[in-house]
Amino acid sequence: MSPKFHSLRISDIRQETEDTVSIAFEIPTAFSSDYQFLPGQYLTLRTDIQGEDIRRSYSLCSAPYENVWRVAVKQVENGKFSTFANKNLKIGNDLEVMTPMGKFAITTDSNNENSYVFFAAGSGITPILSMIKSILHEEPKSDVTLFYGNKNFGSIIFREEIEALKNNYIDTLRVIHILSRESLGNKIQKGRIDKEKCANLYDAFLKNTDISGVYVCGPEEMIFAVKEKMVEKGLDERKIHFELFTTTGSQKKVVTESTLDENSVKSNVKIIIDGDEIDLLLNSDGESVLD
Repeated sequence: MSPKFHSLRISDIRQETEDTVSIAFEIPTAFSSDYQFLPGQYLTLRTDIQGEDIRRSYSLCSAPYENVWRVAVKQVENGKFSTFANKNLKIGNDLEVMTPMGKFAITTDSNNENSYVFFAAGSGITPILSMIKSILHEEPKSDVTLFYGNKNFGSIIFREEIEALKNNYIDTLRVIHILSRESLGNKIQKGRIDKEKCANLYDAFLKNTDISGVYVCGPEEMIFAVKEKMVEKGLDERKIHFELFTTTGSQKKVVTESTLDENSVKSNVKIIIDGDEIDLLLNSDGESVLD
């Protein structure tokens, strides 16, 4: 089925942290089959902001069994949509919402007896939470370990929901918070999730675990630190799955006709998204189409 937009009404908005809201949508019965999703998939939201067509993708934080379609939007500096969502959106507003997409997803099986490990930082918890809830609800013989990095307790998105899950699944869910700007009284939970921290966490919590899969969502630096350290610890690389929500390796800007010298043009690129066409000129300094 080809992805497509439908106009959906906002049924609920929650202030998750000072700079993050979660938004739930009503799904009309006529569209219910279109919006079936796997834990970890995302929705693309589209709206007009001051005459500009703005589209952003956000992972679903709800699990399919909950019959809820909820995403979290963290406000970023100069972010047009994230600022609009946090400051202007209200219950009852309509937004254009694309049907679910994404390959960073899991399928559950009640017969599984797996040990899952999750690493998340900041808003990277969103698809991870959907996966964790699905596993806990649908795989009673499996267990989950979550390492979740944030600046401080006040910035932990879904903190109350995660605590409730810990209480409800005390034997199968283990949560370890890592804070960079606040102390929890021990060294292992202080700092950022880098290669050294990952090694320490592995030795303290995972050393004797037969890991079925590692799922990572957060900044590029953290993701590759976790991947490299897990491989060094002997985990099969095919068991490591990740989704980037920011990239730090490239700071190049899209080059437009007004800023590009004709002699530097390497390719003319046409991007077609949902029927809209965008023409770009790609220069020859090593810039990629993705950049």
